[in-house]
Amino acid sequence: MDRFDAIVVGLGGMGSAVLHELARRGVRVLGIEPNGIAHDRGSSHGQTRMIRKAYFEHPSYVPLVERSFGGWEALESASGQHLLDRAGFVLFGNEDGEVIQGVQRAAREHELSIEALGMADVQRRLPMFRLDEGMVALWEHDAGILHVETCVRTFIEQAQLCGASVALGEAVVKWEADSRGISVTTDDSRYGADRLIFCAGAWTGELLAQAGFPIEVRRKVVLWFEAPSEQFRLGGDFPTFCFDTPRGFFYGFPALGDGLIKVGEHSNGLAIQHPGKVDGDLHDNDSSPVLEFMARHLPNVATDGHSHSVCMYSMTPDTHFILDFVPGMPNVIVAAGFSGHGFKFAPVVGSILADLAQTGSTQEPISFLSANRQALWPSDAGSD
Repeated sequence: MDRFDAIVVGLGGMGSAVLHELARRGVRVLGIEPNGIAHDRGSSHGQTRMIRKAYFEHPSYVPLVERSFGGWEALESASGQHLLDRAGFVLFGNEDGEVIQGVQRAAREHELSIEALGMADVQRRLPMFRLDEGMVALWEHDAGILHVETCVRTFIEQAQLCGASVALGEAVVKWEADSRGISVTTDDSRYGADRLIFCAGAWTGELLAQAGFPIEVRRKVVLWFEAPSEQFRLGGDFPTFCFDTPRGFFYGFPALGDGLIKVGEHSNGLAIQHPGKVDGDLHDNDSSPVLEFMARHLPNVATDGHSHSVCMYSMTPDTHFILDFVPGMPNVIVAAGFSGHGFKFAPVVGSILADLAQTGSTQEPISFLSANRQALWPSDAGSD
């Protein structure tokens, strides 16, 4: 049985990041991934992810995303890969809504540079968008786009250059943890370690069934549409965006080299029981909310003829992450429940998980992401 200091299960965004960080620190680490590198059967694919400091979800995320900006830039510098484009980000919503109010709160607490735009400003500066009466916009100029598959591949390549081992095409079928350490059995091999880190995304519930984490897996669909002009392409006037509307919460990206705009609905989503059997087909109830959104708010983009992709969100009850030791298991760590907004944090999450694996604690402000927080266990069942 091969033995390591640490084993990472799952090499998507978070798993690839902690694999790299541990290897960079000189830790003997193994990453186990049942699929290939940057595969399309999880939550870390689909060309692009946003990175923004305008964090309406919780102001405590802002210091973490600021650290992540630096982490992405450091990875670019070390690898020579192009990972991040500063395309800007615009949030549209009702002035009195929770989303707009949440961004303004985060901006005040962390002195963020956020520009408020009224209806007339949007009509003049962002004429491709149509707003509902009463909507306002908040513009974060420094936000951007992460090229998700390239980011994952780069983390793993850099990890291997630092000495990490990778086991691809191996699925974990059994694992055990006790005071002597960890054993992990895959469908091909058996491994031992001092620490075990789960970054398994939608498979967290299956692999950590004994912990009973209240994570719901949702099937999510994104659509791509042909850009009507150069204005809608990356480098033009079209930013990444989110729309908070009474009909749902929608997001989108400028067109990349393929000339296609990516748009999806962040809200809703069908709960699924078996992530390995997620339906990859496009159905009318997948596309109709997005097509209605486009007709109302991006009317100059033709919606006849579009492609799609399916991924999965792993949702916690409060939509915040879990970054912690598994309760009752001092040598097993879990990163889970990223709820559709986690990828941008991969560099700092990798650093946090490496801290926990090496020292048992971290200096990063993650108390609100505890595995024992009340929001995860409202009846106190399962918490310490």
